[in-house]
Amino acid sequence: MTALPDFRRSRWASLTALVTTSVLLTACGSSGDGPDTGSGSGSGSGQAKSGGTLTFTVGSDVGCVDPQQVGSNDTIYSVRQIVDSLTDQDPETGKIVPWLAKSWDINAAATSFTFRLRSGVTFSDGSELTAQVVKDNFDAVPKLGALGTLAQGYLSGVENTTVVDPLTVKVTFKEPNAQFLQATSTHTLGIESSASVHRTPQQKCSDGVTGSGPFVLDQYVQNQSITLAKRTGYDWGSSLWSKKGDAYLDKLVFKVVPEAGVRAGGLQSGQVDAISSVGKANEAALKGGQVTLQHRANPGVVFGLGFNHARPVLKDTKVRQAILSAIDRRQIADTVFPTGTQPATSVLAHTTPDYTNLAADLAFDAARAKSLLDSAGWRTGGDGIRAKDGKRLSLTITWFPNAATNQPALELVQQQLKAVGFDVALKQSQVSQFSTTLQAGDFDVVWGNVTRSDPDILRNSFSTRLANFYRLPSSSLDTALSAQAATTDPAKRGQLVSEAQKLLVRNAYYAPVVELQTQLGLSKKVHNLDFDSGSRIRLHDTWIG
Repeated sequence: MTALPDFRRSRWASLTALVTTSVLLTACGSSGDGPDTGSGSGSGSGQAKSGGTLTFTVGSDVGCVDPQQVGSNDTIYSVRQIVDSLTDQDPETGKIVPWLAKSWDINAAATSFTFRLRSGVTFSDGSELTAQVVKDNFDAVPKLGALGTLAQGYLSGVENTTVVDPLTVKVTFKEPNAQFLQATSTHTLGIESSASVHRTPQQKCSDGVTGSGPFVLDQYVQNQSITLAKRTGYDWGSSLWSKKGDAYLDKLVFKVVPEAGVRAGGLQSGQVDAISSVGKANEAALKGGQVTLQHRANPGVVFGLGFNHARPVLKDTKVRQAILSAIDRRQIADTVFPTGTQPATSVLAHTTPDYTNLAADLAFDAARAKSLLDSAGWRTGGDGIRAKDGKRLSLTITWFPNAATNQPALELVQQQLKAVGFDVALKQSQVSQFSTTLQAGDFDVVWGNVTRSDPDILRNSFSTRLANFYRLPSSSLDTALSAQAATTDPAKRGQLVSEAQKLLVRNAYYAPVVELQTQLGLSKKVHNLDFDSGSRIRLHDTWIG
């Protein structure tokens, strides 16, 4: 398995230097990310050349092409190319480097972030990037509410965003906010033109946004395709990119093909150039020949079961703990997921800064699961399903077809839980309904994950002071999550993040199952298709030949 280097110490040490001395960061050179790349794909071999169309098939479409509202990788792959961010994050070291902001400083308390913007940057509608545009974006994002859950969390606690001068913008928070600098490197806080900012969220979802990125939206047909065209005159790429100026490729076509086998067949036959979500069943057929498998472990919250704590049966800690003990994570990882996928050993993937190994707490132990259910008063019936006070131990797991591994993984979970007395139903919903399902609380258990290369993703996902989709009760977890976002001491922050992980696992607030490993299939004629720090793709340097 290809994993991120352990940059936890160096990254937070760097943050300490930033916030205590208010130094300015400068470019740190080019990125060389760490996936396995076969000859030709992602390796930059041969002479790079401009032109051509990259056809990329993905498994799903969330029904939205606004980067600030999109959270599914299959859609992020395309919309990420439309917008630039203030900063970028080196996928090898975790270091934050310049992009639209050429430099920045942070006060000692990490409550004030001042960004100095590059001059000459324009959006595809011809308007200029200014401090006012950045302010417009950061003022609008919190108003997205549940439609922009991640973006809202990144800017929670903001006091104001002020224009210092036409190319300098200052973001001030009410309390220390150690996560914000990394947040400015994400697609979620990608900068959109003022005209886009003032459109409704629904208009931005259906019609797209105007960005300053290396590609522009040419056409969007929901559930069918997203087509992007090269932006001519582009000259302000991330300091991590090797090519200056315009992108190599003329066009990007992302086609929605839900069936993993059909995607694999299209790549083998040469009909498409790249595919997402290569599953275990297709690995053998794709290996060798003119195809390369390229993979990278995703940081952030692992794939798992998100409990609706408002449901009576799930209010019982013993029932939730029984679920954690009943799941055989190794069997699921080895049976369903791509080669090298790791079973979850915490709520965070091991590639996330300040990850804590809690494998012992997540050990498969069916006997313990049964004992917990016995002590909670759930008795086994003649059909093997437990009941209490005349009610069966029934749960419905809601899932979305945005990855080919979701259904087979959950079918194994279903079997494993049945073995200790749960009656589990699986409910498939549309990918476009993911956010509304969470917002409405219309689920018992939901299957998913969230990718981010910063442990503050735990606060976004589980704090009762934010969206609180899982209807968690207020607890000491809130204190730990808020405190880790406020501290500028890397050692103290690490301790708080570790405490939060322990609280989440030991109270079974969430059931971690398996780490997400992004695995792409690429034609060997595709070069320099690289992963960013969140294991999504960047296509400015990509070429075909």
